[in-house]
Amino acid sequence: MAGAAGKKFFDQLKSKEFRNYLASTHFWGPIANWGIPIAALADIKKDPSIISGKMTFALCLYSLVFMRFAWKVQPQNMLLFTCHFTNECAQITQGVRFIKYNFVDSKSDKQAELKS
Repeated sequence: MAGAAGKKFFDQLKSKEFRNYLASTHFWGPIANWGIPIAALADIKKDPSIISGKMTFALCLYSLVFMRFAWKVQPQNMLLFTCHFTNECAQITQGVRFIKYNFVDSKSDKQAELKS
């Protein structure tokens, strides 16, 4: 049974439709876009003082718009949707860190962190 499923999977990978998909902007556009969420995820461990609130907000809006686009376009582009969903999660995390650092933490906490 597993052999038949494996053969079907590899036959699908060899198909003309799959090769056409790999050569399309429906595939390469999202692949190129993955740089944004990867960078945002890498920045989660960095100091929150370097986070730009305006850019984080802009990237949240950008990803929301393109998630909707990826969902509505026919055929649906789930690779693009996943890319922007990941970016949305990363940007929301950065936004929470920005708000906490700039508006929640007290000034004395920030000064104590800078001294140590």
